Amino acid sequence: MSDRIYICIDLKSFYASVECRERGLDAMTTRLVVADPDRSEKTICLAVSPALKKLGIPGRCRVFEIPKGIDYIMAPPRMQLYIDYSAEIYSIYLKYIAKEDIHVYSIDEVFMDVTDYLVMYQMTAKDLGITIMQDVYKSTGITATCGIGTNLYLAKVALDITAKHVEDHIGILDEKMYCKTLWKHKPLTDFWRIGRGIANRLETQGIYTMEDIAHADEEMLYRMFGVDAELLIDHAWGRETTLMSDIKSYRAKTNSISSGQVLPRDYSYEEGKLIIKEMADLLSLELVEKGLVTDSITLHVGYSNRYAIKPAHGTIGMTVTTSSSRQIVAYTERLYGQIVNPHQFVRRMTITFNRVIDEVYRQYDLFTDPEDMERELQLQKAMLDIKGKYGKNAILKGMNLEKGATTIERNQQIGGHKSGEV
Repeated sequence: MSDRIYICIDLKSFYASVECRERGLDAMTTRLVVADPDRSEKTICLAVSPALKKLGIPGRCRVFEIPKGIDYIMAPPRMQLYIDYSAEIYSIYLKYIAKEDIHVYSIDEVFMDVTDYLVMYQMTAKDLGITIMQDVYKSTGITATCGIGTNLYLAKVALDITAKHVEDHIGILDEKMYCKTLWKHKPLTDFWRIGRGIANRLETQGIYTMEDIAHADEEMLYRMFGVDAELLIDHAWGRETTLMSDIKSYRAKTNSISSGQVLPRDYSYEEGKLIIKEMADLLSLELVEKGLVTDSITLHVGYSNRYAIKPAHGTIGMTVTTSSSRQIVAYTERLYGQIVNPHQFVRRMTITFNRVIDEVYRQYDLFTDPEDMERELQLQKAMLDIKGKYGKNAILKGMNLEKGATTIERNQQIGGHKSGEV
């Protein structure tokens, strides 16, 4: 695996940099946060500019955590704008690297297998990284950072840790350099895939660094983490067996689609039922749009923070395999009634359609009229056409107009945040 060379590119403080760019401001010197001013001070900042980070403000802080004496611009999130910038930057990557050798990790981060391009371009990996980063900045005004490694893991760690400590913001690692320079690095949570929970469990065994993991008793690690210990041990030595080709060829054994939201306030049992019906209706339209059907629904409903009780969770199987909103909403309402405590307020909801398959496998039961279902399907497709032409709120159902309904507002959002479009 050591003969491969990977580059990981991250767009620095992406959302904040886009907002600065749109205002003609320098993201490196402008104090700006991306956060919704219509929400409370407890809302999380989606991004803060590098100028604020230099003052010790973390990238995902809450608004109230920014010291009162610091002046800054608050930019409402515009998710569609960020998606447009990301798409433009991806097109720049494609000028240099084929899509088969690019893995989009997030809206602002990609991995590239550049092994076969270095000879063609007569460049080192660092030269190629610099060339791409400069093109991104020249074309969009967005500053990027870069990690280079002999495997995907090392490229990511080079980006997350090493690049922060060098002047040109380009980190480079191979297994030998990794062990030499980062084995004693703290905290462990700086490393990819090690969260606070894993770090805390390791600390109970006196393990604080990657070097400690590398030399720890492997049987003990397997007892603690099961099969995940194998990945932890490999990463402690800077090893990673997954290749770009593995990522591209991966296909999940089963597919699902889901939708979730955190409600703006505590909702009563009946109000929560309205919300979950709205969510089931919207997700059924997504099935139609993608030509898919399902026969199983899972709900996860979290109660108000005032209650220290376990969330409600359950799954219901349907006697049909369908995308029918009428049937899906009915089953969803039934499941909600079975698992949710009617005497508690709810705050968080997630609905998942399991075993999602192609619509050619649509199935009916003895109590379903196929012609009736076909009429509903055509109606759903007509609704999608209208929404596609005139906007998501161009056609609504009665429940979407009831007090407490959230569909109209959510139709103006992307990923739970304002799209920036009216």
